[in-house]
Amino acid sequence: MKSVSILEIPFDSLGFEEALDLLEAYLREPRNHIIVTPNPEGVMQARRNPAFREALLGADHRFADGTGIVLASRYIRNPIPARVRGVDTIFALFERLNKKGRKTTAFFLGGAPGIPEKAKSEMESRFPTLSVVGHHHGYYSPEEEPTILEEINRLKPDILLVCRGMPHSEIWAYKHRNIPARLTLCLGGTIDIMAGNVKMAPAWMRKIGLEWLHRLIRQPSRWKRMLDIPRFMWAVIRKGRR
Repeated sequence: MKSVSILEIPFDSLGFEEALDLLEAYLREPRNHIIVTPNPEGVMQARRNPAFREALLGADHRFADGTGIVLASRYIRNPIPARVRGVDTIFALFERLNKKGRKTTAFFLGGAPGIPEKAKSEMESRFPTLSVVGHHHGYYSPEEEPTILEEINRLKPDILLVCRGMPHSEIWAYKHRNIPARLTLCLGGTIDIMAGNVKMAPAWMRKIGLEWLHRLIRQPSRWKRMLDIPRFMWAVIRKGRR
């Protein structure tokens, strides 16, 4: 599969439907496949955090979740066909599998206490062929982790959704890459959205890539993290001039 390197992080050069086809195919393979979806903030974090960089490079696929990634690929004249937004991808995958009547199991890991239970209820109601066989919030202590891993290993879910925030999700998934799931998807705050605890940006903002502004308005404390967006843009421009 063709990839495009953005500041030394390779991204899959594929469209949304191609990404869904790939994920569906992996559900038929008896091994774990790690999917990560870095945005410009993630790329900049990886430049500062060697463990995070290793986790991104060690994943099976890196989807371009972020308009900035797609724009950067165009700037370097190696365009990625389309943005593959993580939350849209998992909803579309559940919808596709449901329409086909394919029974699918999942484990939700992440969110605050009580949130994974709400996400389970909402998703099973919306997608009848989906069974969330296990879940755990993301605010557990190191002493609790062996019990959580034991449960995941016992349940062997088709899909493991890890939403503990970036870079914790990706580092965790890479560390435990041999768990008996078929897909491990690191998708930021998706479990909160599934539970209805967090609202997605309006469609018009998503269409033109302004989710970052929506998040900033809702969570002003994120402003320091958002500084990575102009840093990313400048780094891409500087590298492109060489």
